[in-house]
Amino acid sequence: MLALRQFEKTDEDLLVSYLNDTAQTHFLSARIPQPYTPEAARWWVETGSKLGITRAIVSNGIFVGSIGAIPGEFEKQKTAEIGYWGARPYWGQGIASEALQKFTHLLFESTDLIRLYAAVMEGNVASATVLQKSGYKLEAVLQKAIYKNGSVFNELHYSRVRDE
Repeated sequence: MLALRQFEKTDEDLLVSYLNDTAQTHFLSARIPQPYTPEAARWWVETGSKLGITRAIVSNGIFVGSIGAIPGEFEKQKTAEIGYWGARPYWGQGIASEALQKFTHLLFESTDLIRLYAAVMEGNVASATVLQKSGYKLEAVLQKAIYKNGSVFNELHYSRVRDE
């Protein structure tokens, strides 16, 4: 059983554990501090997870990941950038795809957003597959748009628009 809920203080220890795994963070944003400390987890639960629309992904009662949307401003106010990650012990179980499908439905049903998009570092086949399974379409490849860990990568942009 998969659920999306607000982050809770009880998620902090698992956040630290999950986000100190280099395989876990390889394709994630460099905004996530490394090493990931208890203080960083506390900030995320108390403050960071309240920015935008963010939910903890819970499978069978266990916190297993995060998903969120940051709405745009001004002329992009009907668009939001989606980001998500699933904890490595739960990879390959369809959890991220189910979470993204539920979250996309939630956003389109409870907000006035029209367009959702996600940026994926080239080489992150798992994330591209999650997006495709969830009805997102590849719309652009931004050449050499990501610089992380001393290397340059293309950025793949996927989007989904609200059905009218």
